[in-house]
Amino acid sequence: MSETVSGVVFLAFAFATIGGAVMMLATRNVVHAAFWLLEVMLATAGLYLLLSAEFLALVQVLVYAGSVAVLVLFTIMLTLRRREDAIRPYEPGWAAAILATLFGAAVLFAVERFASQLPPGTMPASVPDLALFGQTLFTAWAVPFEIASLVLLVALVGAVWWSGGDGS
Repeated sequence: MSETVSGVVFLAFAFATIGGAVMMLATRNVVHAAFWLLEVMLATAGLYLLLSAEFLALVQVLVYAGSVAVLVLFTIMLTLRRREDAIRPYEPGWAAAILATLFGAAVLFAVERFASQLPPGTMPASVPDLALFGQTLFTAWAVPFEIASLVLLVALVGAVWWSGGDGS
């Protein structure tokens, strides 16, 4: 792919990611916010593909875009008792916007000030082995993965129980 096409595709994914994040925060409907979050996750997977990180893009789609978005949507759908509960009050947090701007300025200042003092990054001698990564993932990280799945299951069961409430 030529550099011009890569740049245009990168800009499209970057604007989709940032625009989706802003829309997720700006919308008043929590179901719409969940769909905007799904759009952000898919655009991020596209950015990973541009970086030739196909495995990370696949994990992004499977774990975040698929699992987390479905879990969020099911949780929202199961816990909402009335249609009006899906609409949250919109209070633009001006203090939060000012703090975010100040934080962004501080990060930009730190990058400008200290970027030249950081050592340059080095590439590994060989490409990491995906089979070794998979073996490590399923031997050393199997228990934490199962614990996380149990926590998500308990959250979903709690949402179903909570929505059962008084029958209204």
